[in-house]
Amino acid sequence: MKNKIKRFMMLTAVPLVLLGCTNGLNDSDTTDNGAEEPEEAQEEVQISNVQVNVQSGITEAVEQVEGAVVSIINLQRNDFSSWASYYGMEASEEEYLQAGSGSGAVYKIEDDRAYIFTNNHVVDGSDAIEILFQDGTRATAEVEGADVWTDLAVLSVDASTVDTAIEFGDSENLTVGEPAIAIGSPLGTEFASSVTSGIISGIGRTVPVDTDTDGEYDWEMTALQTDAAINPGNSGGPLINIAGQVVGINSMKISSATVEGMGFAIPSNDAVEIINQLEQNGEVVRPFLGITMIDLAYISGTQRAEELNLPEDVSDGVVITRVENNSSAASAGLEPRDVLVTFGGEEVTNSVNLRQLIYTTEVGETVEIEFYRNGEPRVTTMEMQAAESN
Repeated sequence: MKNKIKRFMMLTAVPLVLLGCTNGLNDSDTTDNGAEEPEEAQEEVQISNVQVNVQSGITEAVEQVEGAVVSIINLQRNDFSSWASYYGMEASEEEYLQAGSGSGAVYKIEDDRAYIFTNNHVVDGSDAIEILFQDGTRATAEVEGADVWTDLAVLSVDASTVDTAIEFGDSENLTVGEPAIAIGSPLGTEFASSVTSGIISGIGRTVPVDTDTDGEYDWEMTALQTDAAINPGNSGGPLINIAGQVVGINSMKISSATVEGMGFAIPSNDAVEIINQLEQNGEVVRPFLGITMIDLAYISGTQRAEELNLPEDVSDGVVITRVENNSSAASAGLEPRDVLVTFGGEEVTNSVNLRQLIYTTEVGETVEIEFYRNGEPRVTTMEMQAAESN
């Protein structure tokens, strides 16, 4: 049974019971002759005035950044507002309902706007976004851009009341075992600014992701692994180092009855590049091959031999099922039933792998590819074109 990567969990209430105790005597102690002994005066319990220094690297890091961490509320129109809109009635703010919430952090204050990073899945499907700051103030946010593949989004709010921004650190310089601190709003805004701590458990983990919830993995995310508790609502919040710098953006966890403490965050070095594009362009402009494909692994041995005429030693690759007009693939002469086996000198194992190879290229770049057509190996080049829509 596969472990599932989820963003949901349940809270279990644990009843607390006061246990009685006895000293082995009756309710009233008496002397041997039955006369009651006089009660001795008891000292009152006092609170010690000794102060303990609890300052640590973790507390200092949290104090440095907690003012920049926010809760993000995904608002969606309710059924009545849709009905009202259909009949030309004006919808009001009261007709928005909270559909979900997550976390984020202010990373830049420029001119009159404050910019906030979060996860794409936190704001996906929203009709409006509201930001809850640490001091309890609220602001309406605009979505500057979002990207489903990296699960990142950038929001902006009026900066007139914002005075704290968080700093990005270098995720390439992380060491397994160093402290990691997650800050966010687990299980909703009631627990806003919650802090959990642990360590960096792993670097460069490959985590399969189902972006369109069809039950099939269609992307692999390179992530940091941490055992700092990450719960629903922590999504989009910062994972910081002991210096108070963002080294990751919390995104997901493995949810299983047999698994504990396996959370994952998008490395800061990967996130910053995407965040800059979302802020500037509203989207991530990626190269586009222009094909529909199926993994060769899903094709039976009989079909490979009789319909594709592939040699027996060809076991990895993707089979092209459709080529879009005026696409990079069409310009390169690719056709349905071609089996793509290398891209830019790298072996193509499946569609997820090919998609990642495509996204490492740049628009306008020329790439050499190898493929089989009716069992014959061929080589061609293609110029990468930008997708018309991401």
